[in-house]
Amino acid sequence: MKVVIIGGSGLIGSKLVAHLREQGHEAVPASPDSGVNTLTGEGLAEVLAGAAVVVDVSNSPSFEDAAVLKFFETSTANLLAAEAAAGVGHHVALSVVGSDRAPDSGYLRAKIAQEKLIRTSSIPYSIVRATQFFEFLKRIADEATDGNTVRIAPVLFQPIAAEDVAKAVGRVTLSAPVNGIVEIAGPQQFRFDEFIRLGLGARQDPRVVIADPHARYFGAEMGERTLVPGADAKLGEIRFEEWLGQSAPQPMPA
Repeated sequence: MKVVIIGGSGLIGSKLVAHLREQGHEAVPASPDSGVNTLTGEGLAEVLAGAAVVVDVSNSPSFEDAAVLKFFETSTANLLAAEAAAGVGHHVALSVVGSDRAPDSGYLRAKIAQEKLIRTSSIPYSIVRATQFFEFLKRIADEATDGNTVRIAPVLFQPIAAEDVAKAVGRVTLSAPVNGIVEIAGPQQFRFDEFIRLGLGARQDPRVVIADPHARYFGAEMGERTLVPGADAKLGEIRFEEWLGQSAPQPMPA
């Protein structure tokens, strides 16, 4: 089966391509580097020819409110129109758990706009909402850092390894469209500040993590359960301590 992965050279996309190829499928990574641009439509008709499924794991290069909304709306509209013309039978998109519970976040509002376009299109679809990835730990901490202090809201947090995300998206890709949402998350629940504290400590990062109920994430204040999935979520297998042991420590800046 031919599967086109939009954003196929990124963190999740590259892992998904490898998983699908291991199972004997024709997995085609598509990105501006390979001549496919969803913002302009360049290369879409050619790459989608003969595709049974399209998986969109692309992300906006800018997280500024207007830019991220324009990216997801334009990219998704172009992609869905090209899929309809090519006769694609299943559109799979990666989204974020809690997107509909954080209206103050421009990024998450953009993800909801993307989901709406998918739901109202003619293409059968599956939306996979994932919790935050282990791999985003340092970036989250960096964005919340002021001097030597990292301010994180002490809300519930259930992050997942990128490897488990790719496997879950792969399973959805090879299944019938659900025409709805599938939630995925890691096997452990933390307090958000605890997760960041454990991760930085494992890397011997000297920054101090402070629990701040008003600390913002993606531009929004978090409620107790904003970032955690519902009871029916599919859980990954990789535990945080296992991932920490396998991931190389990141060097501290001089």
